[in-house]
Amino acid sequence: MQVIVLASQKGGSGKTTLSGHLAVEAQRGDKVVVCVDTDAQGGLTDWWNARNLETPALSTAGTGGLKALLEKLAKAQVDYVVIDTPGQVSAEAQATIRLADIVVIPVMPSPHDLRAVGKTVDTVVDTGRPMLFVVNRATQRARLTSEAAVVLSQHGTVAPVTIHSRTDFAASMIDGRTTNEIDPTGKSAAEVRELWAYILKRLDMEKRSAAAT
Repeated sequence: MQVIVLASQKGGSGKTTLSGHLAVEAQRGDKVVVCVDTDAQGGLTDWWNARNLETPALSTAGTGGLKALLEKLAKAQVDYVVIDTPGQVSAEAQATIRLADIVVIPVMPSPHDLRAVGKTVDTVVDTGRPMLFVVNRATQRARLTSEAAVVLSQHGTVAPVTIHSRTDFAASMIDGRTTNEIDPTGKSAAEVRELWAYILKRLDMEKRSAAAT
């Protein structure tokens, strides 16, 4: 089982929307996927409750805590767990990050968001977990988008796939679907597929690196 944690100190980065989209995409090939919403605002839970499908499943840490939940899911042969975290890096969020196989950090290409990313980076570095930046909610053909990727690359790996801001992302979350389910041939769906494929490559790289040490 592999655990993907989405984290961001900055609210409005599109973290919850990306969590739902990646969870649905991760199901390809009959994989078993579970979403975990650790954000008190419950955005991922609201999205899941609006779905007409029961997959991916949604679970909560409960009284036993997140570590106990992950142990239970691993025994149940779950393939991937996608965890959405609060829009602030608290002690609880840091504990969640420690359990990740990879931490995905969505960042909007704006000066304010780029300045705020430092706190998230420091937290992930302290835990020693692998991290991956995703330029998210980007404007088409904006110079700042490419500039953001350059700035982020100074702190760590940046996904070669940019997720652009389109109305279908927001609309899909209203009724519990994803752009992949609404229009599988659309540009948004293609970006999500490419991003998930890259995340899988990174997970495989980290797994092989850990096995070699």
